[in-house]
Amino acid sequence: MNTSVETILLYTIAAGFLSIVYGFFTGKNILNLSAGNSKMQEIASAIQIGAKAYLARQYKTIAVVGVVVLIIIGFVFSPLVAVGYLIGATLSGIAGYVGMLVSVEANVRTAEASRKGLASGLSVAFKSGAVTGMLVAGLALLSIAVYYYLLLKFGIAEREIVNALVALGFGASLISIFARLGGGIFTKGADVGADLVGKVEAGIPEDDPRNPAVIADNVGDNVGDCAGMAADLFETYAVTIVATMVLSSIFFVGDTNMMIYPLTIGGACILTSILGTFFVKLGKSKNVMNALYKGFVVSAVSSLLILYPVTDFVIGFSSEYTVNGKTFNGMNLYTCGIIGLVITGLLIWITEYYTGTEYRPVRSIAKSSTTGHGTNVIQGLAVSMEATAIPALIIVAGILFTNSIAGLYGIAIAVTTMLALAGMVVALDAYGPVTDNAGGIAEMSKLPNSVRKTTDALDAVGNTTKAVTKGYAIGSAGLGALVLFAAYVEDIKHFSGVAGSKLEGIVVTFDLSNPYVVVGLLIGGMLPYLFGSMGMQAVGRAGGAVVVEVRRQFKKYPGIMKRKQKPDYAKLVDLLTVAAIREMIIPSLLPVLSPIVLYFVIFAIGGQVAALAAVGAMLLGVIITGLFVAISMTAGGGAWDNAKKFIEDGNHGGKGSEAHKAAVTGDTVGDPYKDTAGPAINPMIKITNIVALLLLAIIAG
Repeated sequence: MNTSVETILLYTIAAGFLSIVYGFFTGKNILNLSAGNSKMQEIASAIQIGAKAYLARQYKTIAVVGVVVLIIIGFVFSPLVAVGYLIGATLSGIAGYVGMLVSVEANVRTAEASRKGLASGLSVAFKSGAVTGMLVAGLALLSIAVYYYLLLKFGIAEREIVNALVALGFGASLISIFARLGGGIFTKGADVGADLVGKVEAGIPEDDPRNPAVIADNVGDNVGDCAGMAADLFETYAVTIVATMVLSSIFFVGDTNMMIYPLTIGGACILTSILGTFFVKLGKSKNVMNALYKGFVVSAVSSLLILYPVTDFVIGFSSEYTVNGKTFNGMNLYTCGIIGLVITGLLIWITEYYTGTEYRPVRSIAKSSTTGHGTNVIQGLAVSMEATAIPALIIVAGILFTNSIAGLYGIAIAVTTMLALAGMVVALDAYGPVTDNAGGIAEMSKLPNSVRKTTDALDAVGNTTKAVTKGYAIGSAGLGALVLFAAYVEDIKHFSGVAGSKLEGIVVTFDLSNPYVVVGLLIGGMLPYLFGSMGMQAVGRAGGAVVVEVRRQFKKYPGIMKRKQKPDYAKLVDLLTVAAIREMIIPSLLPVLSPIVLYFVIFAIGGQVAALAAVGAMLLGVIITGLFVAISMTAGGGAWDNAKKFIEDGNHGGKGSEAHKAAVTGDTVGDPYKDTAGPAINPMIKITNIVALLLLAIIAG
């Protein structure tokens, strides 16, 4: 390792550590704030205990699967590759757990700060989200940069380094899919059950303490929306950088500067994300969304500026490269990075359009609610399908532009730059569950109406920021998976030319006249639908169990409705914990086992070339349908939710009206769409691709 490479890597590692330092001190400042009165602290404590208990049991279950996989990887590959897997899995888990810890401590402090007004509530909620965001980005960057630095320092062969980094991405993906799916089943099981019995049957308000499911609902916000998203974005960030480094190792053999270029993009953008957090302040207009976007815009623009000297310093603007007949230079790659930032902004904007209460899609769903439950569901489904069109066109344009500039590597750099802003985007997402919980705590502790009005204003924006983050995560996941597919194809070419490889001289094409390619496409296209169905059904069963239990408590303890008896909150939390952990196992293993099973089945029928072609085609099928299913579910679910909120704000008859009841039904359908099945497809797409890459390395020997 030469001196300049070592210096650049150390600067990158320092940037990662700075984000951890920022998170630590910002988190400490939040914990020093007042947690409110004894009633508020009692409710917050119940949420904290439930969230910690759920994640502890979830991680114990995941650990069993994780250890088995660790032993298999260590046996099939090497200890270094197994260590990479262990690093990715462990830090992904830590990112999710820390995200939950921050959220459950910040919610009650946000409620207390909201006594002082909107600006104070916004400040605490966003800063808590920023803690999670910077820890996610920092830990993801450090996991790759530090391990890569150590592997280089000890002179490990490049192919072994690549396998170790791919295993790191696999570890992060495996934990992420469990966390996303398990947390999503828990939170939406609670939400659906609470709404159906509380709002629709009993006619009591949201977050009414008489509803036994309200604490479980608040716990779910933290383990699903916060811990799940933290693990999800950690995985997306890590996998994208790893995929770009894999392509670098294939396209630019022996060029370490090209290998570390994706890491330096991440390090530079962590600094700009931290800078952006200082610009989130409420302006004269008192518009919360504008205040949050101000921080994002500052991060994006300063990233555009800082990447100019970083690119010139690391690879040089005049340095020319030729890959697959495409010639480009450092300036071209910087341009691809700019395109990545533009794609990020456009995806965020279009997601807000489809989920914000000020725009046509949400208002059309709200209006359809005036004619009944069925028309609400019809319009919601229509909006969810429509919402896929413009994001798809944005992604298509991004692919065409970056490919014309710098080929596949240009696409990879664009995606890497998109993900480099993950710190700020996660901050916007984690803000959502904090404000949601703050509103619940304000309601249950009977704070003045002015406080609830403030938390409602913060929460209304939180619904949009959560949807925006999911749109960003899914769009970047689709492009990131495309980079992984490119790595799979290029890896086959690489091994084909390596003397002594078991794939030496082999040629694999993806011609649609080949029936094995068509089979792979069809099976890959099927997987997101099957996976989404499993997630939806799991929420349906969990939500049904909650409905039965809430009805039982209302019937057995009539004093609950008269406020003379307390509901058994703990029983609901425990019931959902068991259900979510049981339900998450089989769907989570689907993307892990699918490439392996398909390979060996086709191998037995048509041989190795047919099997490799089928698996490659399956990856494309997963990416294409997964992208549409995920965007449709998350955008549609967010629109259904905010249509309900729009009516609750006094439109179309307001709370308790027939339109409101229809909107609650729509939101009940949309909940597992946007918070369980849809977001979980994101890691599902990438884990399928990563398993295929690891399988290829095993086959090649």
